[in-house]
Amino acid sequence: MNILITICARGGSKGIPCKNILPINGLPLIFYTIQHANQFSLLHNVDISLSTDDDKVKRIASEYGLNTAYNRPNELATDNAGKLDTIFDLLKYQEDCMGKNYDFILDLDISSPLRNLNDLNLAFEILKSDPEALNLFSVNNANRNPYFNMVEKQSSGYYGLIKKGKFLTRQSAPEVYDLNASFYFYRRSFFEQLPYNVVNSKSLVYIMPHICFDLDHLIDFHFMEFLINSNKLGFTL
Repeated sequence: MNILITICARGGSKGIPCKNILPINGLPLIFYTIQHANQFSLLHNVDISLSTDDDKVKRIASEYGLNTAYNRPNELATDNAGKLDTIFDLLKYQEDCMGKNYDFILDLDISSPLRNLNDLNLAFEILKSDPEALNLFSVNNANRNPYFNMVEKQSSGYYGLIKKGKFLTRQSAPEVYDLNASFYFYRRSFFEQLPYNVVNSKSLVYIMPHICFDLDHLIDFHFMEFLINSNKLGFTL
């Protein structure tokens, strides 16, 4: 069984400039994702590959043992480029270079590093146990519920619940989840289903048993660093 781990690190982050290599708890953010990739590779037949358009990201990644000759194409390094297209381009490159086909692809997101090896192993087992499933992504229990306390503007101009249902408490409403962007497993066949979408009719989820969130704003970065520095995560990163 061949597995490709993809790590995508575009250089042009606008929310938090140079986010992928900013230090957090004394180490560049990308370090944690490289570490998780290396840990998973000790238990599985894995190749690890980096997609970036930034030479500085390449240099720092190489300091932690992740080297690549791949250069992300300019059209995949824009704000409008899709992550799946970026992964697929890297996948094709790796298959051509390595002369083999991969059975699974694991994409580890640099900006959502609050995961551990146990999460990855348990999630992988969930996907492997369902041969019909095309992919799996990590989630957390949602704090807001569209059946109970989320509204949107209706065609009438007034506002109503996003999902219809007669639920008097949040606890009685159907369980919903937040995508936390931490990791995504794909079967190779996922990329043969065009157009491909992360959330599709054959998706599975892994529910994180601990806190996990991605870094969209600088305040998120400060909060994550506080949790790590003060040992408040509740698990080993």
